[in-house]
Amino acid sequence: MIIENRKYKVIDYIRIPLKIAPMPVICMVLLRFFVAAIPSLLVLATTSFVDTAIDIFSNGRVIRIYSPLFAIMGLIGFSWISSILLAFVNLRLDLRMNEVMRLAVVKKRSRLAYKHIENNETWELITRIGKGPSEQMIKGLNNILNIMEYIVEITSILLLIAAHVWWVSIAIVGISVPLFALAFKSGKVDYEAFTDAEKYRRRADYLKEVLSSRENIEERALFGYTKAINKVWFDRYEIARKIEYEADKKIFIRTKTASIITTFLSMVIALVLIVPAGNRVITVGLYISLVTAAFNLVQKMSWELSFAMKEYSKNKMYLIDFSLFSRLEETQGSDELPDISIQEMPYESLEFINVHFTYPGTDRKILNGLSMRLEKGKAYAFVGKNGAGKTTITKLLTGLYDNYEGKILINGKDLRNFTQEQLKAYFSVVFQDFAKYYVTIKDNVILGNCGENHKIDEQKTLVENALDSMDMTESIKKMPKGIDTPLGKLMKDGIDLSGGQWQRVAIARNLISKAPIHILDEPTASLDPISESKVYELFRKVSKGKSTILITHRLGAARIADQILVVDDGVVAECGSHDELLQKNGIYSNMFKAQRSWYDE
Repeated sequence: MIIENRKYKVIDYIRIPLKIAPMPVICMVLLRFFVAAIPSLLVLATTSFVDTAIDIFSNGRVIRIYSPLFAIMGLIGFSWISSILLAFVNLRLDLRMNEVMRLAVVKKRSRLAYKHIENNETWELITRIGKGPSEQMIKGLNNILNIMEYIVEITSILLLIAAHVWWVSIAIVGISVPLFALAFKSGKVDYEAFTDAEKYRRRADYLKEVLSSRENIEERALFGYTKAINKVWFDRYEIARKIEYEADKKIFIRTKTASIITTFLSMVIALVLIVPAGNRVITVGLYISLVTAAFNLVQKMSWELSFAMKEYSKNKMYLIDFSLFSRLEETQGSDELPDISIQEMPYESLEFINVHFTYPGTDRKILNGLSMRLEKGKAYAFVGKNGAGKTTITKLLTGLYDNYEGKILINGKDLRNFTQEQLKAYFSVVFQDFAKYYVTIKDNVILGNCGENHKIDEQKTLVENALDSMDMTESIKKMPKGIDTPLGKLMKDGIDLSGGQWQRVAIARNLISKAPIHILDEPTASLDPISESKVYELFRKVSKGKSTILITHRLGAARIADQILVVDDGVVAECGSHDELLQKNGIYSNMFKAQRSWYDE
């Protein structure tokens, strides 16, 4: 299944499940139809049973009671069996929908343009859609089937009532229609309240994670911030709760009012039907059956069908969100494996020519006419204060954004002419917020070269060499299963790594790649300056002669580069070696003097 770029309608709650799992849906529809016919059939069977039982007292022949009795027992038995069959069919449908629908949403999310990930509004939309899409689709299907079942059931009962006292059925319909409209409006209010509350609930959930996660336990104990964070969490949670409470309170008052009206209606129906029963227009059995059916009918029309209409309204609102989600711009090839054939193209140069860039939805220019030329086989360091535009350069190079002005050239070829798969194979990046995968150490590293197929022995050698380059061999020897040791606490024999070890694993993942250009975008920012310099020194030794880009605001690490570029206000303000820039006595020199005390000179 593919999430199509279109407006999704209520019929899609039937169309999509029917396309994914036709047999369970067809079985569900047939079962619901038969279940819907049971109440009217029970009215007829009960009428026959009661009237026959009364007649037996006068005329005898008890054997006549068995036929309607068996009919009642059969209908009740089928009702019980059908609920079990429906539960089984629903389970089969749920499994298949989860398999297909959830995967389709994940694929859509993986292809989304990066600007939607960094935009708060679209990210909240993505988060809402990502919470159980298959469950929501099944919920919508069941809601429509519920309404159809209620309509069949109610119509058949109303026809039975109308056949004997026509105006009672008209009165029931006349009172119930406003209740449906009220329920539909309540559903819309409910979903809008959920959408507003979700913004605060998402922030509350993050704070809850801070308060309860294992990752933050040391700082919670050390700084004792639990009370302060708990107060902020409570405030966010309380705002969300109050939004939902106000909506629920209004809905509750309306439905309670409707309940009083429908209860009164049920009593009126019972009293009115006494007259035709007394005049022998209807039999005693029919009176009992119709009154019982009328009470059940009013209950269904005032509560169950009204609730179903409320859910129908909420489900329509979800489809509006789903349609918006389907229209979000995608980046072609972003969910494909790297195209390693591009690595056969010899790398000669990388050039920025008067590049301007502004993040979507903002006015500030991050890059303001940046120009530079990088050549193969050299190590370059981009330095500058936070917000100067260093990381933005990486985002443009890797194709996360392409809405820049000017030109970016690789070997003289415009960057926009490369596919996303080619860019993924051409650049290997370690970001500041690099991922920590709770799989084995070997799998953590081999992900950096997943575009290639290697035999198990070759994989092991590649991983061990990369980890050895980062001076981790001795640490791994002490682990229970060596490079096959699981990381994290998801598995029984999993272990934790220190922050520095995680960073070395991430850099090893970068090193194993055969990409022509390797980029380190401040992956060691959480380390102290001395430890950072040691990690970069290890990286320098193994990447000597390779084309590398280091992005950092700490200048001790920049000294290992062949050339340092100082980015300031979106342009390259200074360029040269460490010694050359110190002699210029400019931005770099002032920054280095301010940081000199961090390093052992």
